[in-house]
Amino acid sequence: MNMKHIIKAAAAAVTSVAALGALTVPALAQDGKGVADLSQHGAAQRIATIGSVNAKNVILFIGDGMGDSEITVARDYLHGANGSFDGLDKIGQPGALGDAAAGTGQYTTFSLGYSSDNGKYPKAGGVNNNPGVITPVTDSSASGSSWATGTKTYNNAVDVDIYGNPQLNLFELAKAKGMTTGNVTTSEIQDATPAVLESHSTERSCYGPQGKTDGSSNNAAKQCRAEQLKENGGIGSISEQLLDTRADVTIGGGAKYFRQTAQAGEYQGKTLWDQAKARGFQTVENNVDEFSKLQYQENKPVLALLGDGNLPTEFNATPALDQAATIKRGALQCSVNEAWLGNKTAAGNSASLADMTNKALDVLQANPKTNENGFFLQVEGASIDKQDHAANACGQIGETDDLDKAISAALNHVDLSNTLIIVTADHAHTSQIVNEPPAYALSTILKSPVDGAEIVVSYGTATAVDPDATDASKGYNDGGMEHTGTQLRIAASGPGAQRVIGLTDQTDNFYTIGKALGLATETGDQKNLSADAKVNVVARDGKYYADLTGFNGDAVVSYELRDGATNQVIAASNNSTPVSGVRIAPGQTTEIPLDLVEGKNYRLTVTGRQSGAVAAPAFTAPAASAADKGNGNNNGNNNGGVIAQGQAKLDKGDSANGLLGNTGSAIIGAVLFILAVGAAALAVKFAKARR
Repeated sequence: MNMKHIIKAAAAAVTSVAALGALTVPALAQDGKGVADLSQHGAAQRIATIGSVNAKNVILFIGDGMGDSEITVARDYLHGANGSFDGLDKIGQPGALGDAAAGTGQYTTFSLGYSSDNGKYPKAGGVNNNPGVITPVTDSSASGSSWATGTKTYNNAVDVDIYGNPQLNLFELAKAKGMTTGNVTTSEIQDATPAVLESHSTERSCYGPQGKTDGSSNNAAKQCRAEQLKENGGIGSISEQLLDTRADVTIGGGAKYFRQTAQAGEYQGKTLWDQAKARGFQTVENNVDEFSKLQYQENKPVLALLGDGNLPTEFNATPALDQAATIKRGALQCSVNEAWLGNKTAAGNSASLADMTNKALDVLQANPKTNENGFFLQVEGASIDKQDHAANACGQIGETDDLDKAISAALNHVDLSNTLIIVTADHAHTSQIVNEPPAYALSTILKSPVDGAEIVVSYGTATAVDPDATDASKGYNDGGMEHTGTQLRIAASGPGAQRVIGLTDQTDNFYTIGKALGLATETGDQKNLSADAKVNVVARDGKYYADLTGFNGDAVVSYELRDGATNQVIAASNNSTPVSGVRIAPGQTTEIPLDLVEGKNYRLTVTGRQSGAVAAPAFTAPAASAADKGNGNNNGNNNGGVIAQGQAKLDKGDSANGLLGNTGSAIIGAVLFILAVGAAALAVKFAKARR
């Protein structure tokens, strides 16, 4: 067979596969995609073509680690095997909440690549050890990033893709639309699930500028990627970015991490608590009575951290034991934890998750911006997961009960004709209801106070043996029980609830929420959010600054200041990694200090790292004191301290593609191209074999 025939055979193969692809795209989707495709923004959606109904508000309830088994364990114990939760079981149940739309389904939760710091694989560029694998069992940071951004990523990542590129999250997109936002959790506020709405981090452990400490020491070198730290020209730790994001309401634990001091920037040497107060936050530290007094105040967002670490659970611990010790101990009942914040203080106040949810909704609904533009609120029952890790049946049951009551509180606060409520989890976990204490796992026997049933709860996913599990006075205390990769329940009531029906993916949740609220969910639309970005060079208090507004399609920007006469770079941001540069304050003015000399000519170039928008004002620096008063400007456009203005230019030629990724037909086209090339190669190989 000559080359002419080989080429014809190859071309025929390409044509055949292309035609086949046009007819069988759904079949290809059923076979699943590889990492290269799944890592793109939106590429893991299972219902990308399904539309949504508009809602004014959305509340997302997350039971961390709350798989079907955890829900069943708690229901059986608290309400009896034939009972039901007052809130948890009503969401998604047709008719349970009047004529509100309702839907229940399941979603997949896998991640891409392994943790960047678990030592299982050598690091690749310090971001993700092995992005070339699909990981069936996710952690909370990768799963949270999925619903917060619509992008699959690696375990340990917070709102960055597998290559470390920041992905816009629901808070950033909501604030771009003028909505109010709230973040409530029973964990440390820096923990993965709340962090995915407030920050971007290559390491979920980068809690603060001094790492994961109370401020008395500094382990940031171990907990954070160096280039992300502000002293190295990075966007900052999770806590620092939380202050930049400026949610209207933030409630949880983790107060001790705000005792860390900033290592660089305007607030260097000051604690994060001091910084929060200086930036106008209403702050509460570990004080339930003060928390109860909080009310909406204009331009004063709430930051209430009610415990140094994770908040206490509702019930005391019941550590799991091995088979013999479990049988000897017999059936137990749960007792209320005296440290639980849901207990009344001497003044009659409490801070259960239901109380925190009520407070968040009171503050949000009193805000005039909510009346106009709506709100997005996330509420997490965090320690279902943490007590599952510890094989603590009563601990996880109490946290599930706390979440159920928070859902009921929300239902009493909102109108389901304009508010979508979604209840789901981030990953499945270890607990199982079994018939009798197993020989190859740890367990606890509980006796339901409702129907008297004995419930054997088994835990069997720890990777190491704890000898204390044979001792009833100690019990299992390693906290090493592992997540599982099982698909999860997702339920919704309100406008657009039907979008959760059937099998979806965690990334679909981002689109369900985003589309319901009218947010920019697609890459091109997100880039276009920076089309009206502006840079004002100003003088304030005898100093010079660049004030950035409208960079709503960006999480990070870079800048470069050049001498107007020599074109020499005088100052520039660190652009060495995706988490280097200047963090954008979503929906606000982002301030960059400039060191200018009176009478010199300059050109400042600011570039949106996600959108590609570029603003480049040229100007002559006047005396800072004169500019403060709006006097003197060689460019003729000084206005109350404004020295120069730059309007961003956005390259719209590729607005459907960019750093955030590609979706839809582009991915299908790439798959078909690869298949076609493969078919052509087979045709050539077959032709050579015949020669």
